Amino acid sequence: MYSFDIQRPTSVADAVAALATDEALPLGGGQTLIPTLKQRLSAPSVLVSLSAIAEIKGVCTGDDGALCIGGGTTHATVAREAASSYPALADLAGHIGDPAVRNRGTIGGSLANNDPSACYPAAALGSGATIVTNTRSIAADDYFQGMFATALNEGEIITEVRFPVPEKAAYMKFEQPASRFALVGVFVAKYADGVRVAVTGASENGVFRWTEAEAALSSNFSADAVPAAPSGDGMISDLHGSGAYRAHLVAVMTKRAVAAAR
Repeated sequence: MYSFDIQRPTSVADAVAALATDEALPLGGGQTLIPTLKQRLSAPSVLVSLSAIAEIKGVCTGDDGALCIGGGTTHATVAREAASSYPALADLAGHIGDPAVRNRGTIGGSLANNDPSACYPAAALGSGATIVTNTRSIAADDYFQGMFATALNEGEIITEVRFPVPEKAAYMKFEQPASRFALVGVFVAKYADGVRVAVTGASENGVFRWTEAEAALSSNFSADAVPAAPSGDGMISDLHGSGAYRAHLVAVMTKRAVAAAR
């Protein structure tokens, strides 16, 4: 590790002011950023820790019935406190990484980083969530813009994520056993106006909606209605699996998610 300054503001306003400093980066749970620093892939002069900001932590239900989760809320807290209102989301959170990761990592940090194999992006996109920042609200369909790319501006902080609660939902992932990231993960959510299917871990462009499956499942919400696997073109191909293999897993995980939805 190298030398840097660290600040721990206690309000969003103070954090935004601290991030205005040249070469400052926000630090959520640190599950992605700290390894990045150790590998010298990033070298900020100032880290602005968001862990002391109470106003961006917690789980509650909004007036519109949406499940509202503060950006600084840990995975373990989501797994525990969302279990009764959104079981599929709670189950997803409870299977991210290991206990150490779940007790440090935050939903805001995960969505801000938008790792192509992270679980939360699939939940947010599959649920049609709204990502709320210190300046605006962003629909999930507009928020994710490619591998590690989001609609966030420099210095913008995720303060809350609002999840419309579906009639049924489930998340299924095929884990890479060493990292516990999703080799392929699929989040399926059934709403009164249709079904949303979001896929993580598979595409070179990051999380995406599988629209062919959405159309089929909106007409017949059954595992048997899931279409044939999408094309392997544009899918990630690496030592863990080819693009064709990942495409096959997309269909398999979608069927499992539909069958498990409740």
